[in-house]
Amino acid sequence: MDYFRPAIAASSGYLPGEQPPPGASVIKLNTNENPYPPSPKAIAVLRNLDGEWLRRYPDPYGRAFCQAVSQVLDVPTDGLILGNGSDELLTLLMRACAEGRDRAVAYPTPTYVLYPVLASFQPATVVEVPYGPDFALPVEALLRAKAALTFIATPNSPTGHTVALPSLRRLAAEAAGLVVIDEAYVDFAEISALPLVREFDNVIVLRTLSKGYGLAGLRLGFAIAQPSLSQTLFKVKDSYSMDAIALNVGAAALLDQDYKNAQAEKVKRSRSRLTTALRKLNFAVLPSQGNFVLVTPPVNSAETLYKALKQRGILVRYFNQPGLNHQLRITVGTDAQIDTLLETLSKLL
Repeated sequence: MDYFRPAIAASSGYLPGEQPPPGASVIKLNTNENPYPPSPKAIAVLRNLDGEWLRRYPDPYGRAFCQAVSQVLDVPTDGLILGNGSDELLTLLMRACAEGRDRAVAYPTPTYVLYPVLASFQPATVVEVPYGPDFALPVEALLRAKAALTFIATPNSPTGHTVALPSLRRLAAEAAGLVVIDEAYVDFAEISALPLVREFDNVIVLRTLSKGYGLAGLRLGFAIAQPSLSQTLFKVKDSYSMDAIALNVGAAALLDQDYKNAQAEKVKRSRSRLTTALRKLNFAVLPSQGNFVLVTPPVNSAETLYKALKQRGILVRYFNQPGLNHQLRITVGTDAQIDTLLETLSKLL
Protein backbone atom coordinates (compact mmCIF):
# COMPACT_ATOMS: atom_id res chain seq x y z
CA MET A 1 0.00 0.00 0.00
CA ASP A 2 1.18 3.55 -0.75
CA TYR A 3 0.69 5.42 2.50
CA PHE A 4 1.60 8.85 1.16
CA ARG A 5 0.32 10.99 -1.67
CA PRO A 6 2.44 10.61 -4.83
CA ALA A 7 3.68 14.19 -4.55
CA ILE A 8 5.05 13.53 -1.06
CA ALA A 9 6.59 10.18 -1.96
CA ALA A 10 8.32 11.69 -5.00
CA SER A 11 9.70 14.74 -3.20
CA SER A 12 13.27 14.67 -1.94
CA GLY A 13 12.35 17.14 0.80
CA TYR A 14 14.39 20.05 2.14
CA LEU A 15 17.91 19.33 3.33
CA PRO A 16 18.80 21.80 6.10
CA GLY A 17 22.37 22.76 6.93
CA GLU A 18 24.30 20.62 9.36
CA GLN A 19 23.51 21.27 13.02
CA PRO A 20 26.22 19.97 15.34
CA PRO A 21 25.14 19.25 18.94
CA PRO A 22 25.47 22.04 21.53
CA GLY A 23 28.98 22.25 22.91
CA ALA A 24 30.60 20.74 19.81
CA SER A 25 33.98 22.27 19.01
CA VAL A 26 32.96 23.64 15.62
CA ILE A 27 33.04 27.02 13.94
CA LYS A 28 29.57 27.11 12.45
CA LEU A 29 29.37 29.29 9.33
CA ASN A 30 26.84 27.29 7.33
CA THR A 31 23.28 28.31 8.28
CA ASN A 32 23.43 32.10 8.57
CA GLU A 33 22.77 32.41 12.27
CA ASN A 34 23.68 35.72 13.87
CA PRO A 35 27.08 35.24 15.56
CA TYR A 36 26.01 37.44 18.49
CA PRO A 37 23.53 36.64 21.29
CA PRO A 38 20.03 38.10 21.38
CA SER A 39 19.08 41.22 23.31
CA PRO A 40 19.73 41.07 27.08
CA LYS A 41 16.14 42.30 27.46
CA ALA A 42 14.91 39.19 25.65
CA ILE A 43 17.07 36.98 27.87
CA ALA A 44 15.66 38.74 30.96
CA VAL A 45 12.10 37.88 29.87
CA LEU A 46 13.12 34.25 29.47
CA ARG A 47 14.75 34.15 32.91
CA ASN A 48 11.62 35.57 34.51
CA LEU A 49 9.33 33.09 32.81
CA ASP A 50 5.83 33.09 34.26
CA GLY A 51 4.53 29.55 34.68
CA GLU A 52 1.07 30.78 33.75
CA TRP A 53 2.35 31.20 30.19
CA LEU A 54 2.85 27.45 30.06
CA ARG A 55 -0.44 26.44 31.65
CA ARG A 56 -2.63 28.35 29.21
CA TYR A 57 -2.82 28.27 25.44
CA PRO A 58 -1.01 31.21 23.85
CA ASP A 59 -2.86 34.06 22.14
CA PRO A 60 -3.50 32.65 18.63
CA TYR A 61 -3.16 36.16 17.16
CA GLY A 62 -0.09 37.09 19.21
CA ARG A 63 -1.58 40.52 19.83
CA ALA A 64 1.11 41.77 22.23
CA PHE A 65 3.82 40.82 19.74
CA CYS A 66 1.83 42.44 16.92
CA GLN A 67 1.68 45.65 18.95
CA ALA A 68 5.49 45.56 19.17
CA VAL A 69 5.75 45.07 15.38
CA SER A 70 3.32 47.95 14.84
CA GLN A 71 5.33 50.22 17.12
CA VAL A 72 8.67 49.42 15.47
CA LEU A 73 7.63 49.30 11.79
CA ASP A 74 4.64 51.66 11.83
CA VAL A 75 2.25 49.12 10.32
CA PRO A 76 -1.33 48.33 11.41
CA THR A 77 -1.75 45.24 13.57
CA ASP A 78 -4.70 43.91 11.54
CA GLY A 79 -2.39 43.31 8.57
CA LEU A 80 -0.04 41.04 10.53
CA ILE A 81 0.01 37.26 10.77
CA LEU A 82 2.57 35.39 12.84
CA GLY A 83 4.27 32.07 12.19
CA ASN A 84 6.62 29.51 13.67
CA GLY A 85 9.45 31.15 11.79
CA SER A 86 8.84 32.70 8.37
CA ASP A 87 9.14 29.18 6.93
CA GLU A 88 5.73 28.35 8.38
CA LEU A 89 4.32 31.37 6.59
CA LEU A 90 5.81 30.12 3.32
CA THR A 91 4.04 26.81 3.95
CA LEU A 92 0.75 28.58 4.65
CA LEU A 93 1.00 30.56 1.44
CA MET A 94 1.64 27.42 -0.58
CA ARG A 95 -1.30 25.62 1.04
CA ALA A 96 -3.61 28.56 0.51
CA CYS A 97 -2.64 29.64 -3.00
CA ALA A 98 -0.68 27.07 -5.05
CA GLU A 99 -2.16 24.11 -6.90
CA GLY A 100 -1.39 22.34 -10.15
CA ARG A 101 -0.70 24.07 -13.43
CA ASP A 102 -3.31 26.80 -13.14
CA ARG A 103 -2.01 28.09 -9.80
CA ALA A 104 1.74 27.98 -10.38
CA VAL A 105 4.65 29.18 -8.26
CA ALA A 106 7.32 31.39 -9.81
CA TYR A 107 10.62 32.81 -8.61
CA PRO A 108 13.99 33.92 -10.00
CA THR A 109 16.97 31.60 -9.56
CA PRO A 110 19.19 30.92 -7.77
CA THR A 111 17.26 31.54 -4.54
CA TYR A 112 16.02 29.90 -1.34
CA VAL A 113 15.84 26.19 -2.04
CA LEU A 114 12.77 25.68 0.18
CA TYR A 115 10.44 27.32 -2.37
CA PRO A 116 10.42 24.43 -4.89
CA VAL A 117 10.27 21.84 -2.12
CA LEU A 118 7.09 23.34 -0.66
CA ALA A 119 5.57 23.67 -4.14
CA SER A 120 6.23 19.99 -4.82
CA PHE A 121 4.08 19.00 -1.83
CA GLN A 122 0.91 20.56 -3.27
CA PRO A 123 1.87 19.70 -6.02
CA ALA A 124 2.05 22.95 -7.97
CA THR A 125 3.81 23.78 -11.21
CA VAL A 126 7.05 25.66 -10.64
CA VAL A 127 8.35 28.32 -13.04
CA GLU A 128 12.01 29.08 -12.45
CA VAL A 129 13.45 32.13 -14.21
CA PRO A 130 17.22 32.75 -14.13
CA TYR A 131 18.38 36.13 -12.89
CA GLY A 132 19.69 38.46 -15.55
CA PRO A 133 23.16 40.03 -15.76
CA ASP A 134 24.20 41.64 -12.48
CA PHE A 135 21.17 39.92 -10.93
CA ALA A 136 18.62 42.21 -12.53
CA LEU A 137 15.13 40.96 -11.73
CA PRO A 138 13.63 39.19 -14.81
CA VAL A 139 10.29 40.99 -14.49
CA GLU A 140 8.95 40.22 -17.97
CA ALA A 141 9.54 36.47 -17.67
CA LEU A 142 8.04 36.35 -14.18
CA LEU A 143 4.94 38.17 -15.38
CA ARG A 144 4.54 35.72 -18.27
CA ALA A 145 4.30 32.89 -15.74
CA LYS A 146 0.96 34.29 -14.50
CA ALA A 147 1.72 32.57 -11.20
CA ALA A 148 -0.55 32.45 -8.18
CA LEU A 149 2.56 33.07 -6.05
CA THR A 150 5.74 34.84 -7.04
CA PHE A 151 8.54 34.69 -4.45
CA ILE A 152 11.32 37.28 -4.37
CA ALA A 153 13.95 36.98 -1.64
CA THR A 154 15.74 40.26 -1.03
CA PRO A 155 18.45 40.16 0.16
CA ASN A 156 18.58 36.91 -1.75
CA SER A 157 20.14 33.71 -0.49
CA PRO A 158 22.60 32.41 -1.53
CA THR A 159 23.78 35.37 -3.64
CA GLY A 160 23.31 38.19 -1.11
CA HIS A 161 22.05 40.76 -3.63
CA THR A 162 19.04 43.03 -3.12
CA VAL A 163 16.31 43.66 -5.70
CA ALA A 164 15.68 47.25 -6.73
CA LEU A 165 12.38 48.76 -5.58
CA PRO A 166 11.34 49.96 -9.07
CA SER A 167 11.55 46.36 -10.35
CA LEU A 168 9.51 45.07 -7.41
CA ARG A 169 6.99 47.85 -7.87
CA ARG A 170 6.46 46.99 -11.52
CA LEU A 171 6.15 43.29 -10.72
CA ALA A 172 3.53 44.00 -8.05
CA ALA A 173 1.58 46.34 -10.32
CA GLU A 174 1.28 43.81 -13.15
CA ALA A 175 1.40 40.40 -11.44
CA ALA A 176 -1.59 38.10 -11.78
CA GLY A 177 -1.24 36.74 -8.25
CA LEU A 178 0.45 37.45 -4.94
CA VAL A 179 3.99 38.81 -4.78
CA VAL A 180 5.74 37.54 -1.65
CA ILE A 181 8.86 39.50 -0.74
CA ASP A 182 11.00 37.46 1.62
CA GLU A 183 13.07 39.85 3.76
CA ALA A 184 14.71 37.38 6.13
CA TYR A 185 18.04 39.23 5.87
CA VAL A 186 16.75 42.80 5.69
CA ASP A 187 18.42 43.84 8.96
CA PHE A 188 21.81 43.64 7.22
CA ALA A 189 20.67 45.52 4.10
CA GLU A 190 20.27 49.13 3.04
CA ILE A 191 16.74 48.96 1.60
CA SER A 192 13.37 47.35 2.35
CA ALA A 193 10.31 46.71 0.21
CA LEU A 194 7.93 47.36 3.11
CA PRO A 195 6.48 50.54 1.49
CA LEU A 196 5.02 48.36 -1.28
CA VAL A 197 2.59 46.78 1.18
CA ARG A 198 0.88 50.17 1.49
CA GLU A 199 0.79 50.62 -2.30
CA PHE A 200 -0.51 47.22 -3.44
CA ASP A 201 -3.10 44.78 -2.15
CA ASN A 202 -1.24 41.78 -3.60
CA VAL A 203 2.10 42.25 -1.79
CA ILE A 204 3.15 40.32 1.32
CA VAL A 205 6.45 41.04 3.08
CA LEU A 206 7.93 38.31 5.28
CA ARG A 207 10.21 39.01 8.24
CA THR A 208 11.90 36.76 10.81
CA LEU A 209 13.64 37.12 14.17
CA SER A 210 16.10 34.37 13.24
CA LYS A 211 18.76 36.53 11.60
CA GLY A 212 19.04 40.16 12.75
CA TYR A 213 17.72 39.45 16.24
CA GLY A 214 19.84 36.36 16.92
CA LEU A 215 16.80 34.18 17.69
CA ALA A 216 17.03 31.35 15.16
CA GLY A 217 16.26 28.85 17.91
CA LEU A 218 13.10 30.67 18.99
CA ARG A 219 11.19 30.19 15.70
CA LEU A 220 9.16 33.34 15.23
CA GLY A 221 8.38 35.21 12.02
CA PHE A 222 5.65 37.47 10.71
CA ALA A 223 3.98 38.57 7.50
CA ILE A 224 2.93 42.14 6.73
CA ALA A 225 0.09 42.55 4.24
CA GLN A 226 -3.26 44.14 3.65
CA PRO A 227 -5.74 42.99 6.35
CA SER A 228 -7.87 41.02 3.88
CA LEU A 229 -4.87 38.88 2.91
CA SER A 230 -3.81 38.19 6.49
CA GLN A 231 -7.34 37.31 7.58
CA THR A 232 -7.77 34.82 4.74
CA LEU A 233 -4.36 33.28 5.34
CA PHE A 234 -5.24 32.73 8.99
CA LYS A 235 -7.86 30.19 7.88
CA VAL A 236 -5.16 27.60 7.05
CA LYS A 237 -2.94 28.32 10.04
CA ASP A 238 -2.58 26.25 13.18
CA SER A 239 -4.05 28.52 15.86
CA TYR A 240 -1.29 27.77 18.37
CA SER A 241 1.81 27.38 16.25
CA MET A 242 3.70 30.12 18.18
CA ASP A 243 4.21 29.34 21.84
CA ALA A 244 3.80 31.90 24.63
CA ILE A 245 7.52 31.93 25.43
CA ALA A 246 8.44 32.84 21.86
CA LEU A 247 5.84 35.60 21.71
CA ASN A 248 6.99 37.26 24.94
CA VAL A 249 10.73 36.87 24.32
CA GLY A 250 10.30 37.96 20.71
CA ALA A 251 8.44 41.13 21.65
CA ALA A 252 11.23 42.15 24.02
CA ALA A 253 13.87 41.53 21.34
CA LEU A 254 11.90 43.43 18.71
CA LEU A 255 11.46 46.48 20.92
CA ASP A 256 15.21 46.64 21.65
CA GLN A 257 16.09 48.18 18.30
CA ASP A 258 19.24 49.86 19.58
CA TYR A 259 20.76 46.51 20.49
CA LYS A 260 19.69 44.81 17.26
CA ASN A 261 21.01 47.63 15.11
CA ALA A 262 24.34 47.65 16.94
CA GLN A 263 24.84 43.92 16.36
CA ALA A 264 23.81 44.26 12.71
CA GLU A 265 26.41 46.98 12.21
CA LYS A 266 29.08 44.69 13.66
CA VAL A 267 28.05 41.97 11.20
CA LYS A 268 28.19 44.42 8.28
CA ARG A 269 31.69 45.56 9.23
CA SER A 270 32.83 41.95 9.52
CA ARG A 271 31.18 41.15 6.18
CA SER A 272 33.24 43.87 4.51
CA ARG A 273 36.42 42.64 6.16
CA LEU A 274 35.72 39.02 5.18
CA THR A 275 34.97 40.01 1.57
CA THR A 276 38.23 41.96 1.27
CA ALA A 277 40.31 39.18 2.82
CA LEU A 278 38.79 36.45 0.64
CA ARG A 279 39.45 38.47 -2.50
CA LYS A 280 43.08 38.79 -1.44
CA LEU A 281 43.12 34.98 -1.38
CA ASN A 282 41.85 35.10 -4.99
CA PHE A 283 38.30 34.03 -4.20
CA ALA A 284 35.58 35.52 -6.39
CA VAL A 285 33.16 37.08 -3.89
CA LEU A 286 29.73 38.43 -4.80
CA PRO A 287 28.80 41.72 -3.09
CA SER A 288 26.37 40.85 -0.31
CA GLN A 289 23.66 42.62 1.69
CA GLY A 290 23.05 39.56 3.88
CA ASN A 291 25.02 38.11 6.79
CA PHE A 292 26.85 35.77 4.41
CA VAL A 293 28.89 35.79 1.21
CA LEU A 294 28.79 33.52 -1.82
CA VAL A 295 32.28 32.71 -3.05
CA THR A 296 34.04 30.79 -5.81
CA PRO A 297 37.35 29.22 -4.74
CA PRO A 298 40.45 30.03 -6.83
CA VAL A 299 41.69 26.42 -6.87
CA ASN A 300 40.27 22.99 -6.01
CA SER A 301 36.57 22.30 -6.25
CA ALA A 302 34.11 23.91 -3.86
CA GLU A 303 33.12 20.47 -2.61
CA THR A 304 36.74 19.54 -1.90
CA LEU A 305 37.29 22.76 0.02
CA TYR A 306 34.03 22.30 1.95
CA LYS A 307 35.13 18.82 3.04
CA ALA A 308 38.61 20.01 3.96
CA LEU A 309 37.19 22.79 6.13
CA LYS A 310 34.77 20.39 7.78
CA GLN A 311 37.63 18.04 8.68
CA ARG A 312 39.24 21.01 10.45
CA GLY A 313 36.10 21.90 12.42
CA ILE A 314 34.74 24.69 10.19
CA LEU A 315 31.31 24.30 8.63
CA VAL A 316 30.34 26.29 5.53
CA ARG A 317 27.46 25.62 3.12
CA TYR A 318 27.98 23.64 -0.07
CA PHE A 319 25.01 23.29 -2.43
CA ASN A 320 25.30 20.13 -4.49
CA GLN A 321 23.08 21.38 -7.30
CA PRO A 322 23.60 22.73 -10.83
CA GLY A 323 24.60 26.36 -10.97
CA LEU A 324 25.85 26.44 -7.38
CA ASN A 325 28.10 23.40 -7.05
CA HIS A 326 31.21 25.45 -7.83
CA GLN A 327 30.58 27.86 -4.96
CA LEU A 328 30.42 28.04 -1.18
CA ARG A 329 28.19 30.18 1.03
CA ILE A 330 29.98 31.42 4.13
CA THR A 331 28.12 32.96 7.07
CA VAL A 332 29.70 36.06 8.60
CA GLY A 333 30.93 35.00 12.02
CA THR A 334 32.69 36.81 14.83
CA ASP A 335 36.07 38.40 14.11
CA ALA A 336 37.79 35.52 15.90
CA GLN A 337 35.91 32.96 13.78
CA ILE A 338 36.78 34.86 10.62
CA ASP A 339 40.45 34.92 11.63
CA THR A 340 40.45 31.13 12.05
CA LEU A 341 38.63 30.62 8.75
CA LEU A 342 41.06 32.82 6.83
CA GLU A 343 44.09 31.22 8.42
CA THR A 344 42.78 27.75 7.57
CA LEU A 345 41.94 28.74 4.00
CA SER A 346 45.42 30.20 3.52
CA LYS A 347 46.97 26.89 4.52
CA LEU A 348 44.58 24.83 2.37
CA LEU A 349 45.21 26.94 -0.71
